[in-house]
Amino acid sequence: MEHLKRPRRRSVSYYDVLGVVRDASFLEIRNAYRRLALRWHPDRRRGEPEMADEAKRRFQQIQEAYQVLSDAKRRRLYDSGLYDPIEDEEEAVEGFHDFVQEMMSLMASVRKEGKQYSLRELQQMLFEMAQDFNSLQTSKCFADMI
Repeated sequence: MEHLKRPRRRSVSYYDVLGVVRDASFLEIRNAYRRLALRWHPDRRRGEPEMADEAKRRFQQIQEAYQVLSDAKRRRLYDSGLYDPIEDEEEAVEGFHDFVQEMMSLMASVRKEGKQYSLRELQQMLFEMAQDFNSLQTSKCFADMI
C-alpha cells in the first residue's frame, strides 16, 4: 500500500509563476504574463521535442496564474486562501466573493462596536447568513425557470 501513496507536491504560488511580488499592480502582472507567455508558448518549442511537454506545462501554469491574478475578485479570494481553481465558474466566484465581502463587512462593524461575541453567537450569525444566501440562490433558480 505504501507504494500507492503519491508524494504531495508543494503548489507553486501564482505570484511565483509570474515572477511578481504579492502587491504587484495589474500592469506588472500583465507585463510579466506577456513576457512569460511568449517565452513558454508551445509553438515556439516545435523544434525542441524534448522541451515540448515542459513548455506546455509551464504555459498552462502561466495562463492559470494570469487568469486569477488579473481578475480583482479572484485575486482577493486567492490572496485570502479561499480560491478554488476547480470551482472557477463566474457565478460561483461572484457569489463566494459577495459572501466573503459580507463577512468582512460584518467583522469590521463588530470591531467598531467593541463587543465580544461568543463562539455560539458567531456560529449563529454565520448560519443565518448562509440561510439568507441559500434563499437568494433558490429564488434566483426559480426566477430563471420562469
